[in-house]
Amino acid sequence: MAINHSYSLLDSGNGRKLEKFGSFIIDRPCAQAVWKPKFSHKDWQKAHGFFSREGEAKWLDKKKLPEFWEIEASGIRFKISPTDFGHLGIFPEQRPFWLWMQEVIRKEKAKRGQVDVLNLFAYSGGSTLACAKAGANVCHLDASKAIVAWARENAAINQLSNAPIRWIIDDVSKFLKRELKRERRYDAIILDPPSFGRGAKGEVFKIEEEIQDLLQACRDLLKPHPLFVLFSCHTPGFTPIAMRHLLEQTMVGYNGVIDDGEMILEGQENVFAVPSGTYARWQYD
Repeated sequence: MAINHSYSLLDSGNGRKLEKFGSFIIDRPCAQAVWKPKFSHKDWQKAHGFFSREGEAKWLDKKKLPEFWEIEASGIRFKISPTDFGHLGIFPEQRPFWLWMQEVIRKEKAKRGQVDVLNLFAYSGGSTLACAKAGANVCHLDASKAIVAWARENAAINQLSNAPIRWIIDDVSKFLKRELKRERRYDAIILDPPSFGRGAKGEVFKIEEEIQDLLQACRDLLKPHPLFVLFSCHTPGFTPIAMRHLLEQTMVGYNGVIDDGEMILEGQENVFAVPSGTYARWQYD
């Protein structure tokens, strides 16, 4: 399978974004893009795939797209494939985090000898693979069997099939409780919870109801001198300030600093950046 270069944001506006995944141009909804596009209507019509959420969510002109292909983003290779939800197997707004985590892990691994990372709601494995490439031991957890299989495919195309990664299909809350009983502890935790989701056995997750208990369980699983906690989400109302407050309460007693902000999709210099979720990040001081 050939690699067709990388991801780029081409344009946005009128509630949509135009992106290039390797050789293929995709036109998808983007509620945050309330401005006018810079490209002409003719340029937007060059898209190979168009995803609509009007009426029944579906892909239009999907026949112009292959079933799957590969791209590379921030040094990590990904299998890309159009899903029924309009996703393609990567959240490119998280690319800066992958580079940051690798830098922190490589520096600390030289001191500690081993770095253990827990990646919750881990999707197709971008953060998992970034940490593994830096030499960390990673526990990758997602409730979807199909998504974990996809993440393992990504590990394979990155020559990380034999890396120290635990692949877990489970409900997050139940898994965290079991980890506490097993007395496992982690140097770093990554979590990007959905607004709403279902566990491996149909358990319901609503971020507003679960987030405080989830963050407390994460704190309980940290080693005495943790490296970082990266908390991100795409839920309206979870602003950077709200994320910071939650993480500040979670990390009381640990010596570290917190930064927060918007996750952003960026293109070339003349392309409007697109806000794509929020984050708060605690790092040891």
